[in-house]
Amino acid sequence: MSTQIKTKISNDEYLNKIKSLTDADIYVVGGTVRDYLLDKTTYDRDLIVDGESTESFAKKIAENLDGTFITLDSENNIYRVVLKDKLNYFDITNPVENNLTKDLFRRDLTINAIAVNIKTLEVIDLCGGISDINNKILHVISEENIKDDPLRILRTYRFQALLGFEIERDTINFICNNVNLIANPAAERINYELLKLFSGKFAAKTLENMDKTWLLEQIFPFVKELKQVPPNSHHHLDLFNHSIETVNQIQFLYENSNPIIKEHLDSVDFGGCSRLAHLKLAGFMHDIGKFSTWTIEEDTGRHRFIKHDDVGSKIAAKFLKNMKFSNKQIEYISSMIKNHIYPSQVMCAPEVNDKIMMRFVRKMDKNSIDNIYLAMADRLSARGPEISEDIVNTNLRNLNKLLEFYLDKKDSLKPLPILLDGNDVMKILNIKPSPELGKIMNMLHEEQLNGEILTREDAVLYIKSIKF
Repeated sequence: MSTQIKTKISNDEYLNKIKSLTDADIYVVGGTVRDYLLDKTTYDRDLIVDGESTESFAKKIAENLDGTFITLDSENNIYRVVLKDKLNYFDITNPVENNLTKDLFRRDLTINAIAVNIKTLEVIDLCGGISDINNKILHVISEENIKDDPLRILRTYRFQALLGFEIERDTINFICNNVNLIANPAAERINYELLKLFSGKFAAKTLENMDKTWLLEQIFPFVKELKQVPPNSHHHLDLFNHSIETVNQIQFLYENSNPIIKEHLDSVDFGGCSRLAHLKLAGFMHDIGKFSTWTIEEDTGRHRFIKHDDVGSKIAAKFLKNMKFSNKQIEYISSMIKNHIYPSQVMCAPEVNDKIMMRFVRKMDKNSIDNIYLAMADRLSARGPEISEDIVNTNLRNLNKLLEFYLDKKDSLKPLPILLDGNDVMKILNIKPSPELGKIMNMLHEEQLNGEILTREDAVLYIKSIKF
């Protein structure tokens, strides 16, 4: 494996271009080396320069490679150079206390503590990271390192979700005994790690493992409520395991989707992570409104969760706000939760036609694929005794029809025109800002979605006909 990393570095176009820019030793370290050893494509190169200031070396790289110099942390002398393609970049720092050995031993996991001198190709693996990569093991370097930065607990699970590696027993025991430490890092740092975790192929299995160390309940307090809702006639799993299985099914659907859908779900439109990561987080949370809306009919024993989608959306928005997610992230995830039943309802209408499907497409717009995939994953994760294979297959067939309709129409769609704004409505009806105005605007929008109102004249006649 050390031969593999030497070959990768020798063939790296950009590392070869910077070797002669300084007489100092230059080491490629951390995630870059790990990804090379795992034969993964990487565009970010983490460098340690030993013998020259990082600022001067970073500026040399920027000048010679026509890149952009960025200060990440002037106090700790950490700089970034982004190349012209906006894809490749270098993160440059000096070793901790000007000592490479100390630097490597202060890192989180052994697999992230390997360094290679890009000039001599000497591989420095003081912590056994190469062996752990070979054996697919996640091993923290030091318990003290975790105490210094408890976010490393979550980072350990993030790498499990991304790589599928097993966490070794001593690390698990330490997390169990120190799980309360996860309350210390800032919420912004936690939500970033969570999204990286949910972006991983093995996110569902990782959530199960996090639950075994009580970490999941520390981060997501609503997990305690999910565990209290048992299987029922529609669900073969309790609500907690149904939620995890929904994450698993979203990943399955993604892996088996066509390139157009994969490109859409891979896109980074908010929060610095893919839509797929956000969708899997929404999938995990999609039924959090069920506990507070849970009733059991006395005569039939049937479990009811009336308006759990709407209630869950509001609970999610509050939780995500406390976790310092952005407004766009909150809007997306809460919308997914609120509308997770909607695609199936559309396709269960007495008469499904283009007009009904177009209303869905106009309402969900760029989130149509995401919303349909969540509905599919929910269906695949709920197979109680009253849910036959025929019911499942019919539901999926109808949802695929809706998906195909969207893919066929999406390139020709134009935003709904604003026929009347709030000021127009107030002037026409001679009213002032009020809750009624908000209701009128919502009703007008709904009629546009239905295709009933196409012109300004239609809109004026409609609002004049509304009676409260």
